[in-house]
Amino acid sequence: MTHPYLRPRRLRATPALRRLVAETRVSPAELVLPMFVREGAAGPVPIASMPGVVQHSRDSLRRAVAEAAEAGVGGVMLFGVPERRDAEGTAACDPGGVLNVAIADAVAEAGDALVVMADLCLDEFTDHGHCGVLAADGTVDNDATLEVYARMALAQAEAGAHLLGLSGMMDGQVAAVRAALDEEGRTDVVLLAYAAKYASAFYGPFRDAVESTLTGDRRTYQLSPSNGREGVREAMLDVAEGADIVMVKPAASYLDVLADVAAVSEVPVWAYQVSGEYAMVEAAAANGWIDRDRAIEESVLAIRRAGAEAVLTYWAVELAERLRRDAR
Repeated sequence: MTHPYLRPRRLRATPALRRLVAETRVSPAELVLPMFVREGAAGPVPIASMPGVVQHSRDSLRRAVAEAAEAGVGGVMLFGVPERRDAEGTAACDPGGVLNVAIADAVAEAGDALVVMADLCLDEFTDHGHCGVLAADGTVDNDATLEVYARMALAQAEAGAHLLGLSGMMDGQVAAVRAALDEEGRTDVVLLAYAAKYASAFYGPFRDAVESTLTGDRRTYQLSPSNGREGVREAMLDVAEGADIVMVKPAASYLDVLADVAAVSEVPVWAYQVSGEYAMVEAAAANGWIDRDRAIEESVLAIRRAGAEAVLTYWAVELAERLRRDAR
């Protein structure tokens, strides 16, 4: 028989009570919207594996950034899809390149209403699809890549980016970029380190979105899914190098790593709800197998509960608008 005083169900009796005792909450300001901009596009281009997500033209990007700001999301993370690629990823450092132009457009549209973030990696810009430049033997040359990252960081800072997302998983990338920015007096630019980025099967739709040319895999620089402690170690190394924020990616399959990093990190910890996570929910919902809205809310709430202080999610604007409606 239940003890007369031990009735925790009392706290679940009504929606108002459940809201009042909720241990974890999600607010629009804790959401970041990843966005793709395609060079030369005349309008939004749908991405088949990510229903509802598009490659933006410059005009549609500006409209979408304004919509994100109006929804109250914390920021947008921009990725470029260039018309031409080469072995060195030279378009990444070109002030007139698609990503740097998109950064300037987003800042001009939103100002300080949200944080404009830029992906700092070469995979979208190289013809081989790797996150760095290649050595003669075909392996990724870590130190040569750092030199390109430094130039790319300066170009993105000049374009107006508030935050740079270092996603390439090169050893020493945070220190190299921080040193390059500091030398040019750009101590104002925030560095987000994709510190625990795993070699995951859940990136497939993203590679469609950026029209990746990758053959092979990235297991020589992204983390093995078998290693949890290594993710914590990578995060702490990035903090020591000067990262302002660290990231765990993907989110859903690595909530244990996220919780472990959050438990020891002295800087904010974010997580990326990646394209495969998005596509799975959308596909299941389209088949009537799950309640789409509840699945979206539950998945993001779980990431917050595990310790993420902000979540990159393709549902950011939709979820932010729903949260604001529900709060009225």
